[in-house]
Amino acid sequence: MAVHHSNLLFFTSVLALVAPLLALNIENLERLKANLNEITNLRSGEPHRGEHGENMQLSRASDPQQRENRSWPKDCSEIPAGSPSGIYVIQPAGLHPIVVSCEMNVTDGGWTVIQRNRQSTEITWAESWSTYKYGFGNVHTEYWLGTEYIHHISKQKVYQVRFVIWDATNATKFADYNLFSVEDESQGYRLRLGAYSGTAGDAMASNSAATMHDNMKFSAKDLDQDTHSGNCASSYGGGWWYSACYSVRLNIKGSITWGSLCNGNCKASAILIKPAPYC
Repeated sequence: MAVHHSNLLFFTSVLALVAPLLALNIENLERLKANLNEITNLRSGEPHRGEHGENMQLSRASDPQQRENRSWPKDCSEIPAGSPSGIYVIQPAGLHPIVVSCEMNVTDGGWTVIQRNRQSTEITWAESWSTYKYGFGNVHTEYWLGTEYIHHISKQKVYQVRFVIWDATNATKFADYNLFSVEDESQGYRLRLGAYSGTAGDAMASNSAATMHDNMKFSAKDLDQDTHSGNCASSYGGGWWYSACYSVRLNIKGSITWGSLCNGNCKASAILIKPAPYC
């Protein structure tokens, strides 16, 4: 009886420790191949400042009810200054917590990474509408966060976007647009961009209607919403805001393109968003 009681106490103690993790429903954890041990603001013992300014301790042994009710940052801009780049849990308005990569070292930090790709990627990128909707890949390497999640993040505030391109010589170029939003699914996840600045060239808002990406609906191989007579996503690669067909092709295996900067021979890409500075 004493041994049974001892075992019961042991398992009860273990359950008390893991219960906070079991209570945490991270919606895209498995799809983006993240590990709980690698999430910075889940394993950190440092306090996170809640919505009303209160300190909230992120301890594994915290009370499950407190963890369930915690106010997670709504995007990476709410991660405390000085935090490292890495994997974090955020919770955009209207969503369960999701896992993202936060870039904290570029231009004052606070960037939420919504896409990352490289020429040698193992991802085919030729995915369905529903797969693009909820995201895929590996949050450590190449991934698409999910069109639905990108929409929810971008509707919270007025956002800006930075497209980072590593050209054929592996030199880093960027294209900033001072406004960025993605409309909801009923509107085809239409992309809206503001004014351009940068070093990569304004390839997203091409002068040609046939290669325009700004103001275009999102297309995938099984849902054609482009302006072409054929299906650009099926003919030319992964899901994107195609017109008829493209000046930019980032969601592609081995043929990353950005306007005249690099035509199919870009080394890598990343798309980063954060609230515009005047908001």
